[in-house]
Order: sequence, then structure tokens, then C-alpha cells
Amino acid sequence: MTRKKIIAGNWKMYKTIAEGQAFAEELKSILGQTEHEVLVCAPYTQLSSLKKVFSGSIVKLGAQNMHFENEGAFTGEISPLMLKEIGVDYCVIGHSERRQYFAETDDTVNRKLKAALAHGIFPIMCVGEVLAQRDAGEAFDVVRTQLTGGFAGLEAGEATKVVIAYEPVWAIGTGRTATPEQAEEMCAFIRETVSGLFGEGTAESVRIQYGGSVKPANAAELLTKDNIDGALVGGASLIARDFKAIIDY
Repeated sequence: MTRKKIIAGNWKMYKTIAEGQAFAEELKSILGQTEHEVLVCAPYTQLSSLKKVFSGSIVKLGAQNMHFENEGAFTGEISPLMLKEIGVDYCVIGHSERRQYFAETDDTVNRKLKAALAHGIFPIMCVGEVLAQRDAGEAFDVVRTQLTGGFAGLEAGEATKVVIAYEPVWAIGTGRTATPEQAEEMCAFIRETVSGLFGEGTAESVRIQYGGSVKPANAAELLTKDNIDGALVGGASLIARDFKAIIDY
């Protein structure tokens, strides 16, 4: 099965509104035709302005997090209804930084997946192990647990709408990158796990990204692997020409 590659930039907590608009205008001016799906996942404050700048282009819009309730007394949170009103297409859910710093769990990831799907927002579910877990030989068990917990209660048809991003935590923002062989091995394992949960047909249709210090220099060797269907790009997505180079790998 041919799966459309999905290249997503995750800006994390970077860029002002003005800086985001300048990036978007530059990317639009240099980005030609591509067979890949392209999106930018930006801070909440920039989503409305980016939606306007990217209007009419191939670039889609993603948020970096959301609450699982539609509304309520959750000070500082943003609901799926609010994101949908802006026109957000995707939402990153369960990023390792959310798990590490903001007490995100497999249960909250699961609830957010269901909320996103209920409102027509495509989730990008992040999974991955820390260095101690990999060194202890626990990486596959950790990722299996995250997948099983995140997908709990979902039907196969819903699972096909979820993008899975494998991000070894030890390779995020460190300059270290999993070798293409390590990344492919884990992404193949993720597909095998999804097959066990929902069947082979669903597993073959689910897109699996690699994230963790993806840059122009290593994009091609990662993105040409059989089970890697795209990239969740951090630092390199902050510079329009670097992001374009990854898209054009």
C-alpha cells in the first residue's frame, strides 16, 4: 500500500505572531509542488493568523495540544471546539515534553484522541522511550504500552485517521538521532503492534512518522525506509528553507 508521506513542523514554544507570519510567507513563496502532505504545528496564539496566511496553499495547520473536554473550568486550556473554529486540521497529542513536564499519561492521550476524532481533527499521537529504557532493553515494551493505552476503545476506522509519531526521547533536541535502522525497526514494530490491535489492513494504512533531530542532512535516509511515512520536525522546521529541504528530500 502506498501511504502519503506527512511532513509536520512542530514549532514548540517559538516564534511571535509576526515571526510566524514572516515564516509562512517565505515558505509559501519557496514551496513548490510536492506529493507529500505538509503541515505546521504552531503555538495557539499564532493559529488564526497562520490559517489566513496559508489559505490557498498546500500547507495545513496543526495545534500542539488540546484538552479533551469541549468546555469547562479548565483555566489555561484550549478545547477541540476552539481549534476546529480556527480551522485546525491536526493536533499533536502526547508529545514527550507534555508527558515529561505536564503529567500527560496514556489515559489523557486516549481521551484527547477520542475528542479530536469526534471533532474531525486528525491526531498525531507521539510515542517513544527515554534513554534509560532503551539501554535497559525496554524500548519496545514502553512503546507497546503507549500504543495500547492510547488506542484503547477505538475502532479500526478511527485508528486509520491517527498519525503515529515515533520520537525516541533521547533524540529530541539533543543532536542525536536514531540510526535509520533503529528508526525503521521501531516503526515496523509499531505497525506490527497496530496490526495486532486492529488488523493488517488498518496497520498498512496508518502513517508512522519519525521525529527526533530530523534535519536536511538526514531526512532522505530516514524517509526512504519502508515503514517511515513522514517526519515530525522540531528545530529544523523553524527555518523555512531547512523545512523545505526536508520536504524536498
